[in-house]
Amino acid sequence: MKRLLTFCTAMLITSMAFAQQALWGGSKIISPEINDDNSVTFRLHAPKAVKVQVIGDFAGGEMVEKDGIWEFTTAPLAPELYSYSFVVDGLVVRDPSNVYMIRDVATVTNVFIIGGDRADLYKVQDVPHGSVSKVWYNSPTLGFDRRLTVYTPAGYEKNRKQKYPVLYLLHGAGGDEEAWMDLGRTSQILDNLIAQGKAEPMLVVMTNGNAGEKAAPGQCPDGFERIPGFQQRGMMEGSFEMHFPDVIKFVESNYRVYKDKKHRAIAGLSMGGYHSLHISKYYPDLFDYVGLFSAAARFHENSECPVYQDEKAQLDRQFAKGVKLYWIAIGREDFLYDENVKLRQYLDEKGHPYEYYENGEGHIWKNWRIYLSEFAPKLFK
Repeated sequence: MKRLLTFCTAMLITSMAFAQQALWGGSKIISPEINDDNSVTFRLHAPKAVKVQVIGDFAGGEMVEKDGIWEFTTAPLAPELYSYSFVVDGLVVRDPSNVYMIRDVATVTNVFIIGGDRADLYKVQDVPHGSVSKVWYNSPTLGFDRRLTVYTPAGYEKNRKQKYPVLYLLHGAGGDEEAWMDLGRTSQILDNLIAQGKAEPMLVVMTNGNAGEKAAPGQCPDGFERIPGFQQRGMMEGSFEMHFPDVIKFVESNYRVYKDKKHRAIAGLSMGGYHSLHISKYYPDLFDYVGLFSAAARFHENSECPVYQDEKAQLDRQFAKGVKLYWIAIGREDFLYDENVKLRQYLDEKGHPYEYYENGEGHIWKNWRIYLSEFAPKLFK
């Protein structure tokens, strides 16, 4: 008994010492350091390294060493949310001086924001803030419980009699119900747009678009065993589209929202744009607002899934029933650009009205944050 007590005491002291180290420790190196001209300086203490580089969604390069500290300064950067990593003798590592990180599929990178212009929407500003919940719903169509993320606008908890419209916002391939919050800065964008009076207060519901998955990796019964990957179960074979009324039923049964077409919007990026295209045409009485962000805007031939049968006829019926806004956005360098051209050609041939937004660059989160900040102010007017 005395040995056990001694062992437990030693473990407690070790645990406390580790906790104190975590509490009081940390790097004294400043990295990244945003300079007055919006250039950024990166630093890494690696005295035994031979070659160190910084890589990211900006022009990186080789770092220069002095007294064991490697350093690199960029040219002035435009306002934006940026991600980066270090490469130390061929090994990709995180910046130990920067605790801010984001996971994109299976890649984890450090991040920082250069403020100004549109990028101010991505920052937490001194405005009323909405709430973000991770909730579970049952899908009778799929036969199991699933997880989704719900943003409720500032004042939702206090204004007990007020009802709100809903934007259903869908992620791309490899993503999950956390992608739009973490990578897309959804809550920050909505908080700031609503506070500026540019967007209507609304709920944003972010689902897991992989119909065979219950939740994001690490958040489901598989625990930490399943590694995030691009290919997931039930991505683009119709199951997600068929089950979507289960999502709407859950939201409208548990939140104070309007329950009609004119107060519902659906939008998504890449695979989520594909889902938005097919859900909105297969259920033409559900959504008055549709947003396709860099969408996989493709049709099928000889599919056995009813969602993909007579697709152009479904699309024609959707527009015949009325759509207040059909919004298509894509970058000129996007690998899905030609698919969007073909979709627009068909809409033009049929005289179906839509709005088109084209900008530079390609299939990247920088564009999808832009598209959300452009699309949200157009809703529920």
